[in-house]
Amino acid sequence: MLTPPSPLHRVLTAGAALTTLVVLAGCGGPSRDHADEALGSKAAVQPAPAKKTVQGLPGMPPLLDPTDVYAADRPNRLSPVVKDFPSRVYVPNTNSNTVSVIDPKTYRVIETIPVGAQPQHVVPSWDMKTLWVNNDKGNTLTPIDPKTGKAGKPVDVHDPYNLYFTPNGKYAVVMASLDRELVFRDAHTMKRVKTEPVSCYGVNHADFSPDGRYFIVSCEFSGELLKVDTERMKVIGQQKLPYHGAMPQDVKISPDGKKFYIADMMADGVWVLDGDKFTRPTLLHTGKGCHGLYVSRDSREMYISNRGEGTISIFDFTEDRLTKKWRLPAGGSPDMGGVSADGKVLWLSGRYNAEVYAIDTRTGVQLARIPVGSGPHGLAVYPQPGRYSLGHTGIFR
Repeated sequence: MLTPPSPLHRVLTAGAALTTLVVLAGCGGPSRDHADEALGSKAAVQPAPAKKTVQGLPGMPPLLDPTDVYAADRPNRLSPVVKDFPSRVYVPNTNSNTVSVIDPKTYRVIETIPVGAQPQHVVPSWDMKTLWVNNDKGNTLTPIDPKTGKAGKPVDVHDPYNLYFTPNGKYAVVMASLDRELVFRDAHTMKRVKTEPVSCYGVNHADFSPDGRYFIVSCEFSGELLKVDTERMKVIGQQKLPYHGAMPQDVKISPDGKKFYIADMMADGVWVLDGDKFTRPTLLHTGKGCHGLYVSRDSREMYISNRGEGTISIFDFTEDRLTKKWRLPAGGSPDMGGVSADGKVLWLSGRYNAEVYAIDTRTGVQLARIPVGSGPHGLAVYPQPGRYSLGHTGIFR
């Protein structure tokens, strides 16, 4: 990531007159400390050090803030594309082959949509106009129109355990877990473009680098990580996690783009990885069955679901440490989900309890437990702020 250079302060002595001139060489204007300084006759401004240009993935919208990949995700900053969509929580029930639709205002299920076999995740499309239900065993994707809430005709896609989109919106990336493949498809038609076989087992979750040129993938059943070149659609790195029996799950990048966090349900914590170097990661213990990772709307915290103990750990990015742990009052199995558009509620599926949890992000208080179908998994809160979707249950930039 690039950090804007600090203003340069030089004191220049002009001969015997000993006149002191302060030269400010900043990035785009005077520094905050000198914002009110009167503008007068000054010595020639020294050129600032040249910025290193980041060459992003061709066609990718540039980051709003190079120091925060989530800058577009501020509370209620809805794109014109989604601003008129009704606020809903879409819950795929893997054992019931349905999607429960929750009204977040009433905390009630208002509709149940039949879909294909074993729906795993509800994924917003790159252009945010469609929600794709990943019917893993049904080998289909069911499109849902988030404006009307109506399901469309299923599209044939083999083994769609999870679904992501390249940051330029060109390709969908199907995490074909059992097929041991990353399948790149046209983001709109879902026509297969390239298949990248992998030697690990259980590809399931991912996140992209700030420039979009690579992404990190977790392999659940072999305890491995992959590094994939986005443009070449090719695996360029692979490593085994240094924990016997590791089962990596959700992947999320830090706001500054310097670290990737990978939840591990067997290591009971989060692996911290330098994605650029792809060196050996370190483990941060959070709780039993660490599973889902979600960033707060102000980019300050990350909510970490610990499915095996019914808790949510809170990680502070600035302090680089865990600061709190919330415990569901009656226990549960918090799994996957997302944050409300206003940032005030964390929604998580209760994988083994046939329920969904709504949690106050300011206090950690449980607001509701909502009965749904059997085996609720990757629920999507929709709409959410952001300009485009990278997939999963909602990774927006």
